[in-house]
Formats: sequence, C-alpha cells, structure tokens
Amino acid sequence: MIIAVNIDGDVVGGGLGRAQTMAIAEVKDGQIASWQEESVRWDIAHEQVESGAVTGGSHHARIVKFLREHKVEAVIAGHVGPPMMHTLELLGVRVVIATGSARQAVLDAAQP
Repeated sequence: MIIAVNIDGDVVGGGLGRAQTMAIAEVKDGQIASWQEESVRWDIAHEQVESGAVTGGSHHARIVKFLREHKVEAVIAGHVGPPMMHTLELLGVRVVIATGSARQAVLDAAQP
C-alpha cells in the first residue's frame, strides 16, 4: 500500500494543502518497506490562493498530480478541508486525520 503523509520532522504535519514536506511510504507485510520525503511547498501555493494570485483549483490540481504520480492510495494529514476531501474522495484516495508519529500513523493507516 502506498501512503502519502504530511510531515513536520518526525510527526504528522497540519493541513494537507499547507504541507511543506510529504513522505511517500510503501507498506508491505505490516512494515514500512520504503520512505521517501519530498519538499512540495504547498504552503506557498496555499498563500498564493489566499492572496488571489492563483486559484484554489490550480492548487488542488498540483496536489492531485503529486498523488497520481506516486500512485497514492491513502493520505495522512492533521487536517483536510472539505473541498480537498471531496477531491480525494473522487480520486478514491482514503483520507486519515492523525497526529503524532508519522511512521506510526502510516502503519496504523495500512491496517485493514
């Protein structure tokens, strides 16, 4: 299972749309088989939406592109707003709201 998690150091970060760094974890047989961290800087894009420099749709499109490129099946974050939640539901990506250890949140999310 491939899970994307908004990370802030070793813990689950806040809102998905404001993520600075995302980890892509692959879980096999109940263990994290791979962990790749990527600087996404969605926090900057979110600020541009708030200032009117870009549209919310383009911000969501950037997130969707990332999730599709990595074949993400579930997303973990401290918060996901209703519009993004709707977008992820349409994609068939499961959303998990969590706090604490990012790696433990990934293992918990991978449980059937």
